[in-house]
Amino acid sequence: MPAPRYKQLVDRFAEQIRSGTLPPGTRLPTHRTLAKEEHLALATSSRVYAELESMGLISAEVGRGTFVRETRVSPGQGIDQSPTAPDMLDLNFNHPELPEQTELLRSALRQLAASGDLDALLHYQPHAGRPHERAIVAEHLSARGLAVTAEQLMLVSGAQHGLAVALMSTLRAGDVIAADALTYPGFKAIAQLLHLEVLAIPAGKAGPDLMALDALCQHRKIRALYCMPTLHNPLGWVMPRAQRKKLAALARQHDLLLIEDAAYAFLADAPPPPLYNFAPERTLYVSGFSKSVATGLRVGYLVAPINRVASLQRTIRATTWNTPALLTRITCSWISDGTVQQLEQQKRSDAAARQQLARRVLHGLPWQGHPNAYFLWLRLPATVRAEQVVSALLQRNVSVSSAAPFVVGEHTPQAIRLALGSLDIPRLESALYQVRAVLEAAECGAIG
Repeated sequence: MPAPRYKQLVDRFAEQIRSGTLPPGTRLPTHRTLAKEEHLALATSSRVYAELESMGLISAEVGRGTFVRETRVSPGQGIDQSPTAPDMLDLNFNHPELPEQTELLRSALRQLAASGDLDALLHYQPHAGRPHERAIVAEHLSARGLAVTAEQLMLVSGAQHGLAVALMSTLRAGDVIAADALTYPGFKAIAQLLHLEVLAIPAGKAGPDLMALDALCQHRKIRALYCMPTLHNPLGWVMPRAQRKKLAALARQHDLLLIEDAAYAFLADAPPPPLYNFAPERTLYVSGFSKSVATGLRVGYLVAPINRVASLQRTIRATTWNTPALLTRITCSWISDGTVQQLEQQKRSDAAARQQLARRVLHGLPWQGHPNAYFLWLRLPATVRAEQVVSALLQRNVSVSSAAPFVVGEHTPQAIRLALGSLDIPRLESALYQVRAVLEAAECGAIG
């Protein structure tokens, strides 16, 4: 029995997209035009496009049309991302690393092998971490202006796990949470998994538009706000102190829970105090050591008001029971002997050098980013589509991310995010020159 007509069309389009006959960035006919050309009902042509979109092959943009997506790089940007080929110049995903880190780990393992409490590391740990290790991390945070007790701090398996624990403990399916219109894809992945409704807050000059947030709270019951006030990913802003105070006041006015993601905060020189300090009774502060030390070191922390700690600990127990004792022990040893502070300073210098290189190579292009960030946001000319740029760069063996993984809401800007932390300096420079070449070709209409 032959497949229904609309299924045949879906299969035909899918084959053309996957074979490259319809390359990324191709504008497809409107729903009405497709219906007319294929002698279909309008509802049937819409069904064809809906199925192709659910397969991740096309994207529809309000007021612009329907376009073929780039399918060779997963849209997850580190969440569902496919493995990168060994020879690919990866500007898509950050895993900053310093040359001496391998030797540091080797030395730490030798010291651990000679220590006297190895047996304790083979046992279950307290769900929130051993008290003395929680105290070490709390003391470490005091250098960032975050004065909290060990009882308020819980150890988790990386910042992503901390963020998942925060959302799982405080929100339920159907709850509404606000976030920046461009935000961290890992947050989006958790929110989708938990069936949360995420509403977009447009960006101001150096943070979310608080007037827009206030207006949204007056029309919808917003339970929480997810934000990155210190070194926002992907835009790189650092929210000024005065704006943090206003946001805290707005959160009290509308009874919002604030979830502060500080994964990249260590890169900012002398930033304002954490948002937590302005509203400690309603803020969950999440970060970890993956970016500041090593991405494979899955140790993070979650700071909360004391009345929320018990609920958060139950979620840690339900998801991982406890942070792996071996990794926690190594991390706390490195905090105590100054290794973490040393690595953070070195990575600030490393990221600054990479930013300077990127800004030199991309001089004259409309980039946005923090001087110490491991990433850069690059807006594209109005006539250039991100999918075309991503595809053309893949042809040159360079992987970048379009704006799509970062978008909350319906509007997807034509932009790309460049991760600067995964390549050595010579290969990073080469990849950035490839980006510039493709953008110049795109502006001249030489790609498509």
